[in-house]
Amino acid sequence: MNQQSLVVLGATGSIGLSTLDVVSRNAHQYRVFALVAGQNVEKMTELCLAYQPRYAVMNSELAAQQLAQHLAHTATKVLSGVSAMADMARHDDVDIVMSAIVGAAGLLPTLAAVEAGKKVLLANKESLVMSGQLFMDKVKAHGATLLPIDSEHNAIYQCLPNSIQTGQSNTLCESGVSKILLTGSGGPFLQRPLETLPNVTVEEAVAHPNWSMGRKISVDSATMMNKGLEFIEAKWLFNCSADDIDVVIHPQSMIHSMVQYRDGSVIAQMGQPDMRTPIAYGLAYPERIDAGVEPLDFSQIVDFTFTKPDFERYPNLRLAIDACRSGQAATTTVNAANEVAVAAFLDKQIGFCDIYRVNALTLEQTTLGVLESVESIMEADQAARYRAKQIITTLR
Repeated sequence: MNQQSLVVLGATGSIGLSTLDVVSRNAHQYRVFALVAGQNVEKMTELCLAYQPRYAVMNSELAAQQLAQHLAHTATKVLSGVSAMADMARHDDVDIVMSAIVGAAGLLPTLAAVEAGKKVLLANKESLVMSGQLFMDKVKAHGATLLPIDSEHNAIYQCLPNSIQTGQSNTLCESGVSKILLTGSGGPFLQRPLETLPNVTVEEAVAHPNWSMGRKISVDSATMMNKGLEFIEAKWLFNCSADDIDVVIHPQSMIHSMVQYRDGSVIAQMGQPDMRTPIAYGLAYPERIDAGVEPLDFSQIVDFTFTKPDFERYPNLRLAIDACRSGQAATTTVNAANEVAVAAFLDKQIGFCDIYRVNALTLEQTTLGVLESVESIMEADQAARYRAKQIITTLR
């Protein structure tokens, strides 16, 4: 079997590291062509020495210079900037691109991979939240293979009929699907008294009960904005409307999502809360490979519980769903505002409940236009960030 060549966008993050773990377990099938990261020179040095990629790309020139010094005795060539990231994603020698850069920063390199017709493993939900229709149109136009890696979307994909996976059916209705059931744990504050939420600390917000994730995504899980972004992503990935998707709270995080069929059947994908499972599925699709994840032991599972989300507890989820119904400009705006608001919370500039206030006020105060190009999307993103930062100054 020929080795497939892989680029990891966001190599030093939790998804990137999990991807490299799966690659290590299946080294006869995959080789690392390039690693891409932000500013973590120390971790990137460690990864480059271990995987010996042909290229390593850092976000800034300074970080690239520092990395180059550490790798001076190796054959790895060090580059910097978004343009270099995009060049890696579209390189002729690359077969698979793992898109795992957190936030809007991942959009342009991911689009480069799509436009080059690569097999794209999408863990960067913001790409679809920001540019859904444009993104999916490019996937179709350039013949790219798009496989969702978020555990929920990967689960839905696995539960869908083959006619949807292969493109023989264009809509869920045509294939007998009646509803997508998007599960979420509810985060660390599912049972916390509502009146105490304004007192949530950064340390409490990043302590997810089930998943090991980065700080930004952990906060998004605590507010359930993460589920809101996944709701928007699901709309585009599975060519459906907001009415076709329901969010279900499932604290155990073992049923990763479900698909409900017209005949009354519900098909669920289950497994440990470990991202290596969907990563392995994406890498090897349609085959299965070792992910290093133990299967569930059903004799040890006490119960599964399910509830509807409480929008008073999770107003960010409601905001994201409303933005999904409103359209592309609204989802781009909410995503940008949320990135700014979460960063401010992590820096202890604003309180936990202020994240929603920043997001809602930014959307309320933004004139929503029609976004039909990458340039217009990036302009809307930047405008929303500017507005969100202004709003934050009034909350301090």
